[in-house]
Amino acid sequence: MQFVEEIVVDEFLPTIRSLLAGELRDRGLTQSEVADVLGISQSAVSKYAHGDVTTNDRIADDERVEALVSELADGLAAGDVTPVQALIEIEVLVRDLESGGDLLAQLHEDAVPELADHGASFRVHDPENDLRTSERVLSSLRRGLRILENAGGFATLIPAVGANLVACTPDADDVDDVAGVPGRIFDVKGQATVPSDPEFGVSEHVASVLLAAREHGANASSAINIRYEPDLLAELTEQGHVTSEFDESSDVASSVGAAIEDEPEATVLYQTGGMGIEPLIYVLGPDAESVADTVRSLI
Repeated sequence: MQFVEEIVVDEFLPTIRSLLAGELRDRGLTQSEVADVLGISQSAVSKYAHGDVTTNDRIADDERVEALVSELADGLAAGDVTPVQALIEIEVLVRDLESGGDLLAQLHEDAVPELADHGASFRVHDPENDLRTSERVLSSLRRGLRILENAGGFATLIPAVGANLVACTPDADDVDDVAGVPGRIFDVKGQATVPSDPEFGVSEHVASVLLAAREHGANASSAINIRYEPDLLAELTEQGHVTSEFDESSDVASSVGAAIEDEPEATVLYQTGGMGIEPLIYVLGPDAESVADTVRSLI
């Protein structure tokens, strides 16, 4: 198993450092000055100068690499470019070379040929492929859950039915496109308990509210349900959230849709309960971290 990041560390970085070290030496910098500029030791500069570091010819011969190295060497030698600015330029180039079928992506597939054969339409280096999209959603959700788990007092906001933090893919149209916590988040002796890692298709209720809100124009990709209290609703309003009430005793999709149509800018939906229905607040947001931060602000 080899990740593209390993290609960057093991082949790209030694190559570009070697090229930069040589170019800077050609521009009159001493070995000590080159070490300072590149943030490496003098002994490392010496190894680069004597060819003791293995480099990758395909990377070294790439026109974009050559052009950037020459440009950065000129700027660094003249003092017109700082090491941080050079780092940013190199980072940008790395991302470009990782995308699509570009150089680093090709080197990665050469190192792991199975990647190229993983499904007819799948490419791991395509930033828009379904797997990467799903992983971005799950990563955001995990970060949001960590925020909640580390927020002392979150358990007090969990309703009796349990809470769930959910997030969806950009083109979500059913619950299978929405990730959440299997079994929901419960208050266990005053401690918020997340029973397992988030998965897609495990939330029906909160996912349905999110999907209905999105279908009627809400600009949201994540949601959570917390217990209803007038004071909590007032606090959210004071923070600048637009609230809208819906009737959960009727069809969720239509009632949420009506609530969004009444308040198109709504970021908080709520229902005050009824026979056998617990009153709840639903906080909406662009991602799981934002939603978790809003909830944390209520504690």
